[in-house]
Amino acid sequence: MANQNATTAGKTPRAKHKSVVKSAVRTLALFEVFAHHQEPLSLSELARALEIPLSSCHGLVGTLQNEGYLYSFGERRQYYPTKRLLEFATAITNNDPTLELLAPYLEALRDLSGETVIVGTRQNLAVLYLDVVEGTQTIRYSASAGDVKPLHSSAIGKAMLSELSPAKLLATLNKIKRPKITPNTIVDPKKLTTEIKAGRQRGYFVTRGENVADVWAVAKTAHVAGEMLGIAIAGPAHRMKKKMTEHTKSLANCCATMEENFHFDTVG
Repeated sequence: MANQNATTAGKTPRAKHKSVVKSAVRTLALFEVFAHHQEPLSLSELARALEIPLSSCHGLVGTLQNEGYLYSFGERRQYYPTKRLLEFATAITNNDPTLELLAPYLEALRDLSGETVIVGTRQNLAVLYLDVVEGTQTIRYSASAGDVKPLHSSAIGKAMLSELSPAKLLATLNKIKRPKITPNTIVDPKKLTTEIKAGRQRGYFVTRGENVADVWAVAKTAHVAGEMLGIAIAGPAHRMKKKMTEHTKSLANCCATMEENFHFDTVG
């Protein structure tokens, strides 16, 4: 939830997911380990953190070192990432065709609400956060671009589900996993359908401590440059409750302005 540390430094590496490309998952996990520890690590420390055999870790580290992504030093033979990954990541993010255009609008919405603003999209049966503009408050909801959230318990997820026909909505809700993440998480398909229908009628979608116990969020979809995105404002429940009316109006204005300014042919 609300965290005084807005960086990824205090976060643990993401949970493991089943994948046929284990080497890709391990490579990404290795960099997340460095982001979490923020210090040089030995081969044995990396292997332990990644929960892989020392021999496998040796091969992975050796490959990344040969490609210029890691370097070693010291008597303990510790490793740390070079700036090569940062340079590539910066070049990529600075030229994102959609987020580059949306940044001023997201930042303005953050400044107006004081809370964290998120833009996400649906990826298969989950929500993927594309960008997060941290709130201005010391205690705030903290998230990161690249975070994956459930459709049923996130405000953006509900907004995305609202775009489906009634038949597809029910089929999707029956298909996805619906873990009860907090005591407030709605897991029953019929109740979720009713909740999403109510959101359609009022024009926005809300989660009340359903994904993080003491965090509320409000979200809408915005069709920007030919893409359907979800825009959300999220923050501690006690602040969100007091300003929900203001936040929903600000969010609606932001989404309408973006849709008006960026049509299908804006990008590309």
